Amino acid sequence: MNIVYGVVAGTHVLAALLVGVRLVRGPSMLDRAVALDVLVAVIMAGLGLRAIIADEPWELVPMLVVSLVGFTGSAAFARFMLYRDDQVADP
Repeated sequence: MNIVYGVVAGTHVLAALLVGVRLVRGPSMLDRAVALDVLVAVIMAGLGLRAIIADEPWELVPMLVVSLVGFTGSAAFARFMLYRDDQVADP
């Protein structure tokens, strides 16, 4: 079973690296925002994997915190982009 955990952890690291590339190279702010959302999902999956490996249910509390912070950040960014687009359209 340790081989499976290693493969899954490796795919999480690879996904995080690829998302990091998109975060740095993303041509627009929306690409970067989506990359941050995906990074939050990868972090949550990593925390879930850690909870499975440790067989500890208390590992799920940080997952809840990360999901709430990710949702709040996404909602705030969407609101920021909405007002920013309105200001650009009203010259």
